[in-house]
Amino acid sequence: MTNLKDHKSLGERNKARLEHIADIATRWIGSTASLVVHTLLFIMAFALPALRIVSFDEMLLTLTTIVSLEAIYLAIFIQMSVNKNSQDIEEIQENVEEIQEDIEEIQEDVEEMQEDVEEIQEDVEEIQEYVEEIQEDVEELQEETTETGKKSELATYSPSGKPDKILHIQELLMQLQQEIEQLKAGKN
Repeated sequence: MTNLKDHKSLGERNKARLEHIADIATRWIGSTASLVVHTLLFIMAFALPALRIVSFDEMLLTLTTIVSLEAIYLAIFIQMSVNKNSQDIEEIQENVEEIQEDIEEIQEDVEEMQEDVEEIQEDVEEIQEYVEEIQEDVEELQEETTETGKKSELATYSPSGKPDKILHIQELLMQLQQEIEQLKAGKN
């Protein structure tokens, strides 16, 4: 088992090494340095027969063979780069699709939150209506008490002359109205 794992990891390391070499070769071949080196090599190749070091036919045969091999390897390197780029593009497309799904979920959450806010606003408006009704009832009770000069069964008078329970209700109503205004201000 260990030998199989070592063999597999060795194969993966060799594959990674070859892919790295292919990346370097592809980048170098498309560079200005590659253009200069190839130009110098071609000049030297054609200079050899002129200097009578090799015959023209031998130079042409050797140069043709080298250029053909280089073209084959270049095509392989380019195809490897294309394959790698295709994989990268597929991964990017998958990531984009995941992001789109996340955005759709966020939009749904925002819509739910907006619905909740609208429901809260409706509840606040209902509470405000109830508070206004209670306040009107309290004012009517005060008027009745003032007009009749009698004590209401709901209220006992304080030393200031106003019913204690009515004052307490008024304070509660004012607190409720302040809280409602704060809720409205927080919503906007």
